[in-house]
Amino acid sequence: MRFLRHPILACLVITLCTVLLQGTPAEAAKCLYVSSYHKGYEWSDKVEKGLRSVLEGQCELVQIDMDTKRNKSKDYIAAKALEIKDFIESWQPDVVITSDDNAAKYLVKPYFRDHEIPFVFCGVNWTVKEYEFPYRNVTGIVEVAPIEPMLEWAMEIEAGARQAFYLGANTLTERKNVERLNKAARRLGLSLEHSLVDTTGDWLAAYRAAQSYDVVILGSNAGINNWDSARVEQSVQKETRRLSVTNHGWMMPYTLLGVTKVPEEHGAWAAKAALRILDGVSPNRIPIVSNRRRDLWVNQEILAGTDMELPSRLVNNAKKVSDEDES
Repeated sequence: MRFLRHPILACLVITLCTVLLQGTPAEAAKCLYVSSYHKGYEWSDKVEKGLRSVLEGQCELVQIDMDTKRNKSKDYIAAKALEIKDFIESWQPDVVITSDDNAAKYLVKPYFRDHEIPFVFCGVNWTVKEYEFPYRNVTGIVEVAPIEPMLEWAMEIEAGARQAFYLGANTLTERKNVERLNKAARRLGLSLEHSLVDTTGDWLAAYRAAQSYDVVILGSNAGINNWDSARVEQSVQKETRRLSVTNHGWMMPYTLLGVTKVPEEHGAWAAKAALRILDGVSPNRIPIVSNRRRDLWVNQEILAGTDMELPSRLVNNAKKVSDEDES
């Protein structure tokens, strides 16, 4: 068969056969999970954790990682999407769950619009307008960052703040985040500059420059392939002079304050929607929703190196970076 000429698909077939030989019931529903990113990226790992916590034992689950944070070229992404399309058409899953934007953009929209196979997406940033969802076979949960609560806390702590600086990786997701932050900042009377970078060195240079602004907003580091966490932590401890805030839990080792999303919420919601579909509910009868949960974080080690004081109600209610259950 044509799809077996693709090494990744041949590997997946071997994995699938192993699962079958281990005793998965032949009549079990087939669930395919397509992650836009890779194992080891904290957001993806926790989305997967939420998904598996619901689907465990409920269906035969195969996972494919597109790995498009570390491999950003359009040619790579398009080829990977085509490989996955071939696998879907050959394996014929009963439902496909996808996470994050690149799976929606390069797989679902061009190949499976109004297809007979149902799809559930999660982790699509801010809006589905670009992908023209919903289709009759598609539902999902949109990822909305709690940026206004984050900025409101920042402006309470830094009274009179007028200028903010956004620093993130040079990725599609971060470009979308900058657009949304610009709109939110304007509503609150903040002007926003930004830098989206490809290397740790460029990130550190931009972070130093950002200390001349009233507030530093840290986007995701995912997509910076040479990220050196020890070097960044050491530099941040020495150089932080201004309030830094983030919507990403995995950026808290480098950030003073976080108002963060909960990735497990996305995986669990998508898995529950998939089970409803397996029970016979049409995807177009399941409304598209946005995430609701969020966590409040404080990095006390960074705070101790500054002359800033945070409101006691914030510190008392926040999780601390040293907590084992960091999200």
